[in-house]
Amino acid sequence: MDADNNINQLVSETSLVQKEGQNYNRRQPTVMQVLPKLITGGVERGTVDIASAVAEGGGRSLVVSAGGPMVHELKRSGVEHFELPVSSKNPLTMKQNVKRLINIAQDQKVDIIHARSRAPAWSAWHAARKTNKFFVTTFHGTYGHSNWFKRRYNEIMTKGDRVIAISDFIAGHILRIYGIPSSNIRIIPRGIDIKKFSPNNVSQERRIKLASEWRLPDDKPIIILPARLTRWKGHTVFLKAIKKLGRNDIQCLIVGSDHDRKDYRRELERQIEIYGMQENIHVVGHCNDMPAAYMLTDIVISASTDPEAFGRIMIEGQSLGRLVIGTNHGGSTETVIEGQTGWLIKPNDPDILAETINKVLNLTELQRGKISKTASEHIQRYYSKEIMCAKTLDVYNELILGNRS
Repeated sequence: MDADNNINQLVSETSLVQKEGQNYNRRQPTVMQVLPKLITGGVERGTVDIASAVAEGGGRSLVVSAGGPMVHELKRSGVEHFELPVSSKNPLTMKQNVKRLINIAQDQKVDIIHARSRAPAWSAWHAARKTNKFFVTTFHGTYGHSNWFKRRYNEIMTKGDRVIAISDFIAGHILRIYGIPSSNIRIIPRGIDIKKFSPNNVSQERRIKLASEWRLPDDKPIIILPARLTRWKGHTVFLKAIKKLGRNDIQCLIVGSDHDRKDYRRELERQIEIYGMQENIHVVGHCNDMPAAYMLTDIVISASTDPEAFGRIMIEGQSLGRLVIGTNHGGSTETVIEGQTGWLIKPNDPDILAETINKVLNLTELQRGKISKTASEHIQRYYSKEIMCAKTLDVYNELILGNRS
């Protein structure tokens, strides 16, 4: 199957199945999600959201991970957590995890095992086969696939009775690289908490507190690049663009955890010093209140040099009515409407990024307001947490009800 020619058909099939699924006489399932850890990130956020939706819908929700701070959030939602070393890639540990997952699945009368990462997916798949449970995977990224061994390791994410792709881009990647039947794939974009990322729900006190912590000026436009500190997120491209822009009337922030990549952080800070931009660009690290951070800014940048599987930053920024600039590949091409809700530019091109930033800074208030309103409405319509959860529950019920004798 040619992925590029069939991706539109796959999107249509997905929509049809999910529309039909809304009419099911549902039996709420017992779902066990398995992922490495519950620390932070899109995978973890999606797991917690789906787990809570299953519980709120009257089903039973279990999560298996190696633990982390988000376990408390699960427990507040009435979700049961089982701590196992499922983050390990040690073959012996993975084999032992199969037995542990079998015991949980049988004891808890699990209907569906949903794996969200490769190492735990291998254990979860074997457990599902041995207990005759439905197996679902969520394909969160392209993963490295440069040789046979890597592709073989990744293939576990294609073995689900249903494979959830988080974007059209990822669905196309699965079809091109792994060649599984399109009938097994369901495209369900990630969703965000629209209430959390609403301008009306970010208080002035929160904004003032964060602005004070970061010592932001009152009289300069703020430009933010929020992304974990890893090279492919395009921080150096951003720095070069700001240098080329040559404006001293702006304040720029690089926001994101270094995840112990302290050498890379120092590299960025040295580059800022070499450019002589210490007064205009700051690396502020992790932020616990991203809605407030976005609301302090005029422009939100995603400068990723490699395609984003989805790109949560772009939808969070748009939801809050911020002006966004992303790179024209991967998931961003689906979430940003060029010229209407934001801008998409050539990846790894500081000159074009600088030109686009300058163009956006020079927009009139009327132009900014129109784009802001359109962007916010766009995200509310297509990328809410509620939509993501409803479509995922439809996949669960599609399996259970579609396979009854």
